[in-house]
Amino acid sequence: MEPDSVIEDKTIELMNTSVMEDQNEDESPKKNTLWQISNGTSSVIVSRKRPSEGNYQKEKDLCIKYFDQWSESDQVEFVEHLISRMCHYQHGHINSYLKPMLQRDFITALQGLDHIAENILSYLDARSLCAAELVCKEWQRVISEGMLWKKLIERMVRTDPLWKGLSERRGWDQYLFKNRPTDGPPNSFYRSLYPKIIQDIETIESNWRCGRHNLQRIQCRSENSKGVYCLQYDDEKIISGLRDNSIKIWDKTSLECLKVLTGHTGSVLCLQYDERVIVTGSSDSTVRVWDVNTGEVLNTLIHHNEAVLHLRFSNGLMVTCSKDRSIAVWDMASATDITLRRVLVGHRAAVNVVDFDDKYIVSASGDRTIKVWSTSTCEFVRTLNGHKRGIACLQYRDRLVVSGSSDNTIRLWDIECGACLRVLEGHEELVRCIRFDNKRIVSGAYDGKIKVWDLQAALDPRAPASTLCLRTLVEHSGRVFRLQFDEFQIISSSHDDTILIWDFLNVPPSAQNETRSPSRTYTYISR
Repeated sequence: MEPDSVIEDKTIELMNTSVMEDQNEDESPKKNTLWQISNGTSSVIVSRKRPSEGNYQKEKDLCIKYFDQWSESDQVEFVEHLISRMCHYQHGHINSYLKPMLQRDFITALQGLDHIAENILSYLDARSLCAAELVCKEWQRVISEGMLWKKLIERMVRTDPLWKGLSERRGWDQYLFKNRPTDGPPNSFYRSLYPKIIQDIETIESNWRCGRHNLQRIQCRSENSKGVYCLQYDDEKIISGLRDNSIKIWDKTSLECLKVLTGHTGSVLCLQYDERVIVTGSSDSTVRVWDVNTGEVLNTLIHHNEAVLHLRFSNGLMVTCSKDRSIAVWDMASATDITLRRVLVGHRAAVNVVDFDDKYIVSASGDRTIKVWSTSTCEFVRTLNGHKRGIACLQYRDRLVVSGSSDNTIRLWDIECGACLRVLEGHEELVRCIRFDNKRIVSGAYDGKIKVWDLQAALDPRAPASTLCLRTLVEHSGRVFRLQFDEFQIISSSHDDTILIWDFLNVPPSAQNETRSPSRTYTYISR
């Protein structure tokens, strides 16, 4: 038997000889010829098939006979060599022939292994899942029996706070995270639910942009000094600190006052609570710890020489700051076991606000500076300079610090390098409170206005200044002292002795076509 290489050479020689014979024959429409037909701007290449000839058939059969005798690698090498000798038009034909041969229905091929097929398709987003349902009945069956629309919604609820909050407020969370398929509705229920959720989300986003909201008002009815200096809320309650020295706890649904805590001898300027305690700071220079359920005073910390202006606590650590220019760092083992770890000194005026995480403590002062300290060692790290007047508020998260000042501006900072990333201008008086999440910055000022800013645009140096302020909300008749917000609402307090709840989810139909607050406000940037 002849070696493979000799057979291959003979095969190619045989093919070449056949081609040369064809070229030497007279051209005829019966031969294999190409005709180009022009039609306007397009051209179509038409192949006229070569008629079957006995000589060609024998040669083809001989080539196939040789081909079948070779190893797989030799066959591949031969075909590559053959393809390289063809023209572009022939390549297109071969590509069209091979394409369906290379496609594999891997889902149908996994019959009997539905759990693997379901796991593969569970990574699809909604648009891809819709497309997958149209591939064939088998794909549609795997998606339906695997409850993949339910799993997609559950994945969104686990990873996105907007979806989680919406599931709780709209009530469809009761249909999620059931272990047995018999515990809940069929896949078709979740498939129809998904677009309704998307519509809800788009409506909420539109309400934020257009300033459409349902407004609820709590009149605090302070007997002497009027004003609500601080607040915090959850789904059940709002806890507020008042200028009249009291702490009032309100039912979030009925807006009724549930409890009044008394004990401070000065205005309650700051507070924070968790599931166990409320911690408050006052102009009487003390920090008090209260039982969140009973309202009983559990501890009183006497350290600062003047008013306690702000405080934060988390994971066994508490930081307080004062008009006395100092910052106190406390170890908080329990409500009754709180010990002073370190006093941070460096500011040249009252320290108005503090925030911290595991890496940094950040403080801002009337001395126009923001100072950064190491949380673990309490050592000074750097100063952020830029504000023209004292700083009244800030929030710090990840690398971003957002601060508000009596120079009427808001600044965004990179805490690691100390650079000012953006200056937001628009408020007409001191910016008293500020909060941000992944999408928005919300600020309140002594001009009585609350402004909603586009955070992502503010972080983009190419974004025009005129696009940054999404909305200005005007309802308070006095200075805005404090606010907190989430995906669905803003809750704010003011010198006008009210707490306002701005609800962007439950907007009545009558308000969908009207906007109570002024339209987009143009802002300016200075670097």
